[in-house]
Amino acid sequence: MATQPRPYLTPRQYLELDRAAEHGSEYFDGEMFPMMAVSLVHDQIFSNVYQSLGSQLQGQPCRRAGSNLRVKCGPDGPYFYPDILVFCGAPILEDSNEETLLDMTAVIEILSPSTERYDRTFKFEHYRKLPSLRHYLLIAQNEVKIEHRRRQPDSSWTVVTSSDPLAVVELSAIGCALTISDIYEDVHFPAR
Repeated sequence: MATQPRPYLTPRQYLELDRAAEHGSEYFDGEMFPMMAVSLVHDQIFSNVYQSLGSQLQGQPCRRAGSNLRVKCGPDGPYFYPDILVFCGAPILEDSNEETLLDMTAVIEILSPSTERYDRTFKFEHYRKLPSLRHYLLIAQNEVKIEHRRRQPDSSWTVVTSSDPLAVVELSAIGCALTISDIYEDVHFPAR
């Protein structure tokens, strides 16, 4: 038996449905993709990074936001919910609902087996189109490993990967630094 094709949703239809839903969904090319629950390890990494950025950004012109703030990349999307983002100065918002950001300086994604490829490729290809984006940080949740992608003045990107707990990730565009050991503080990886 053939399955019914999914109806195409316009960005406006998507926003209406997403705003009414209990849990957020990302949007691309007329389709909604529900966000999944996160693991305990993911949640601990999120807490560590979110708290560290919060204390470092106090009194600064940049602000952090968690995964409840939607980001739009391009005129018709896609729409994403990054794990953590940082924007500087007055936010540029899509509309008066103040829930969809159009610019950001740093994006941090905590990788999971089901989203790793999506975060590394598809999301990055869209995030990098935002002229304001300077840092894209990918944090593994099954091992100690950080991948830092940084936009250069010529708009090219460099990639630095580290597993050294003493290494420091410099997020120069937002005036913050994250020590890898702090990112993974109190993280207990499940036995394999």
